[in-house]
Amino acid sequence: MDNDTEKRKKAALVAGLKKMGSMLVAFSGGVDSAFLLAVAHETLRDNVIAVTADSILHPAGELLQAREFTQARKIRHIIFQTREMELAAFVRNGPDRCYYCKKMMSETLTRIARDQGITHVAHGANLDDLGDFRPGLRAAEESGLTAPLIHAGLNKAEIRSLSRQMGLSTWNRPSMACLASRIPYGTPISRENLKMVEDAEQFLFDKGFDQVRVRHHGSLARIETNREQIDALLSGNVRKAVVKKFREIGFNHISLDMEGYKPGKMNRDLE
Repeated sequence: MDNDTEKRKKAALVAGLKKMGSMLVAFSGGVDSAFLLAVAHETLRDNVIAVTADSILHPAGELLQAREFTQARKIRHIIFQTREMELAAFVRNGPDRCYYCKKMMSETLTRIARDQGITHVAHGANLDDLGDFRPGLRAAEESGLTAPLIHAGLNKAEIRSLSRQMGLSTWNRPSMACLASRIPYGTPISRENLKMVEDAEQFLFDKGFDQVRVRHHGSLARIETNREQIDALLSGNVRKAVVKKFREIGFNHISLDMEGYKPGKMNRDLE
């Protein structure tokens, strides 16, 4: 990793933030938004507000981590309740699902910013996000949200590296994505299938697997994990425990994706 390049990009990020003067940061608690929020707070101090969605689409532990992050840094933090399940276009789970969710989210963020007297609303998309199918990015852009990490040319690896240099505990946090991304397009999203995914993934996290996805294919669970952890998942005691727990959760069939974890794999069905 070229440290000079990272420093140059971070300097560009800081310069861009200074021009804005004040900012609301859409803060999930993940690697990217945590880095953006930390740099924005260092740069703009009390002119930064973090806003986090309390959503059925995200495990409860993520909200707790977000709260701990802002409390430790004394950053103003607003939490609001989302209403994705009221959107028919979201629930039917077409390829444009994320557009409708992000559109509603962006409108809420913009309203909160206006009430707080803040002009700029930022989200934590990075350069790598441009290489995947992300209809939510279009919704954010249409709503006037800005993506400072993209403007500074920062990718995920650079954000992790800079986060580590800053001493952020989030630097090596697993990649996060909403639970709806585990449901194949065309399968309606329900509270029940989201809960099944959340419980199954939490069980694997508790077993020490640091990057997992449990894809929900009706009665079948397809597990993705890092390739170097596949053997550990197949070991006798772990395999038996996973099968037992997943059956209790409601999956009748449990499979392992031999390719391993890759982000955005569900989008292959659109190719």
